[in-house]
Amino acid sequence: MNDTAVAALASISRITAAGPLLKPSHDAPATDTPNRGTTSVPTGGSGSTHHAVWSLGEWIGYSALIAVSILLTVVALSTLWWMLHAWRSREALRQTSFSQSPRPAAHRFTLLVPGRHEQDVMGETLDQLARQDHPDFEIIAIVGEDDPETDAVVRAAARRHPDLIRVVVDDTAPKNKPKAMNLALQYATGDVVGVFDAEDEVYPHLLTLVDSRFQETGADVVQGGVQLMNFRSSWWSLRNVLEYYFWFRSRLHFHAESKFIPLGGNTVFVTKERLDWSNGWDAGCLAEDCELGVRLSADGAKVVVAYSPEAVTREETPPTFASLLKQRTRWNQGFLQVLGKGEWKQLPSAKQRFFARYLLTMPFIQAATGLLIPLSVLMIVFVKVPTVIALISFIPVAPTLMLLAVEVVGLNEFGRIYQEKVRIRDYVKLVVGLVPYQIFLAAAAVRAVVRHLQGLNAWEKTEHTNQHRPAAVHGFASAVTQDVAAPTSSHGVLAMAGADTTRGGDR
Repeated sequence: MNDTAVAALASISRITAAGPLLKPSHDAPATDTPNRGTTSVPTGGSGSTHHAVWSLGEWIGYSALIAVSILLTVVALSTLWWMLHAWRSREALRQTSFSQSPRPAAHRFTLLVPGRHEQDVMGETLDQLARQDHPDFEIIAIVGEDDPETDAVVRAAARRHPDLIRVVVDDTAPKNKPKAMNLALQYATGDVVGVFDAEDEVYPHLLTLVDSRFQETGADVVQGGVQLMNFRSSWWSLRNVLEYYFWFRSRLHFHAESKFIPLGGNTVFVTKERLDWSNGWDAGCLAEDCELGVRLSADGAKVVVAYSPEAVTREETPPTFASLLKQRTRWNQGFLQVLGKGEWKQLPSAKQRFFARYLLTMPFIQAATGLLIPLSVLMIVFVKVPTVIALISFIPVAPTLMLLAVEVVGLNEFGRIYQEKVRIRDYVKLVVGLVPYQIFLAAAAVRAVVRHLQGLNAWEKTEHTNQHRPAAVHGFASAVTQDVAAPTSSHGVLAMAGADTTRGGDR
């Protein structure tokens, strides 16, 4: 044999010695194959797998995550719908604007300007109001007997405009805005009563436009626009400014068309007849503007919202984060008070009652969401969430991103309309501040609910520092304080142009 044949025979000999060749056996037990899972998984047509039963804690956690996701989605979608209401058609924009050719004056206006510790801003506001081009109006400034600094400022303004400004001294206790306005209402001589805040910068032709709007529509109430201006003052001011922009530019028009509207706190004008019917404002409510709007809506009053960018009343964002928190707490708590009063139940249609219930319960929704958000975040980070639950938790991302896109466009439009240069850093601030601001709103809602349940209804005042007035005159308050000495305290009094006072009625 040659060498090749010998090698082949040797290989065959070794294989035979090692035993028979391995063959598949149908009787052999199944074993797991490394890195390929287990062969014990059912292979039916459904491809279903066995799931472990959830524990009670998992049920609670997953349910909370789903609830938060649904709530955030509903709130985001409804907010987006309302934000875009005024832009849905060119006709809608036209109908919500003031007339380009206002009618001749037909009404007399009484303008109420309550102020408490507002000596830094109120004098300039009264001077601006006195420069209105309407031929028939009066201004009543309301100041507390325990606030000599503001009293001095408003009396100095009355001396500068003796035919227009009167001063009412508020001696009620505890003090709040609706009480002050109810006191001043006793002295009103106009057939339309308007309300302004102490720091307002008012368009000089506003009364002429509002007068025409009353004549054109036969309205009982005309709500004008308000716009915060100082969007660069703080990290929250930018979002605060955009909130006002979309609220007065669009959302209030939706509520007016729905015939349920929570009125704004200023630049609102109500016929004296309607105010007499309602006995003024609810002195115990922290959102007296909303409460009045609900009662008037329930009684079928005609409320018209009018908005032109140049005619808005300009204001400032709260100067500190604590002040903003108190302001939002007060608003939310006021909504809860209005909800508890139940006047909204008298709205004639189910649709109106639905909108009212949804709007007034928003503090509860935000508070619940605020409490559940930390739990949801912890679950996502530390708990292995089932795929379906994880997918549900991402549903609110889509409308939230749409909201953010609308806000970006709104910021650009705000800058163009008000001739404010919007920089790249402002857009970055808008995006980065989205989540922190939502957490803040939830915290304010939680605080409102807690205060409401504890029965804490004290009025928490918002400070003002003239941030919205770039050309504000520094030292203005101190100058006019020196011009007029602080008067002695009097009991519910009305002062005509800084002259002798007469005793007024208690309220």
